[in-house]
Amino acid sequence: MEAKQEAKQRQNYSSGVKPIWCPGCGDFGVNAAITKALTELNIERNNVMIVSGIGCSSAMPQVYSTYGVHSLHGRLVPVATGAKLANHGLTVIGTGGDGDGYGIGGGHLVHAARRNINITYIIMDNETYGLTTGQTSPTALMGHKTKSTPFGVIEMPINPMALAISAGATYAARGFSGDPMHLAELIKGGIAHRGFALIDVFSPCVTFNHDNTYEWFRPRIYKLEKENHDYTDISKAMDKAFEDMRTNYEKVPIGLFYKVERPTYEDLDIALRDGPLIKQAGHTKEQILEVIEENR
Repeated sequence: MEAKQEAKQRQNYSSGVKPIWCPGCGDFGVNAAITKALTELNIERNNVMIVSGIGCSSAMPQVYSTYGVHSLHGRLVPVATGAKLANHGLTVIGTGGDGDGYGIGGGHLVHAARRNINITYIIMDNETYGLTTGQTSPTALMGHKTKSTPFGVIEMPINPMALAISAGATYAARGFSGDPMHLAELIKGGIAHRGFALIDVFSPCVTFNHDNTYEWFRPRIYKLEKENHDYTDISKAMDKAFEDMRTNYEKVPIGLFYKVERPTYEDLDIALRDGPLIKQAGHTKEQILEVIEENR
């Protein structure tokens, strides 16, 4: 009976729109993990907003029956921040790709982290630009050959965990879409955390990245919780963030790298202390619906 009730609630998060991803795409695992996290946290659909940028992963808002915004390339974080500050009673989740988050949107990521905006940012990291048919991305490993780097990448890759922690993120985790149950726990923790949460997800592109596949990841990844990693120690977190580079990517940790409690931007902003701005405005439901109708 309990399982049936959970299945019914889980279905309520689905919009019925089928995602456009290729069969086997890692983003299916991320979709399942987000759904499981929302279900177990029992968050009402009308209290959730999912914001995306541009890319394969950015189809995510359409598959949910929550509020959603498909924003511009690299501008996911400003839109999510604006939504959160307008109504910080909302649970705001960003869903984007590594090009969107670490490339064109990298500057926004850094400033949202240092401000400790209370949003959860899930980045589906497949080390390639899948939507535009396989060019190199900011997280592509050196030597990786793509359409834009036929002789191999000659740049160092972005280190998402080190970037997030050093920028001030108060929750930094990394998961694997091939293990959606474990990923769901990380996402659940990020949503429940008060502060900026970055969850980088290894999400293989089965069509355009034939190097960093499920088979490549499985023997390399291990879970930090099995090593009793102290995620409250920033030095140990940074040490783990660089472990994969030190071992030439033979050991790749996933799990919760770092977590700390400190006031959010919304806690400290004098205009937000009296509650969400949308509620401070004092408009009735009828007045809001009237404005919506006038602007259709």
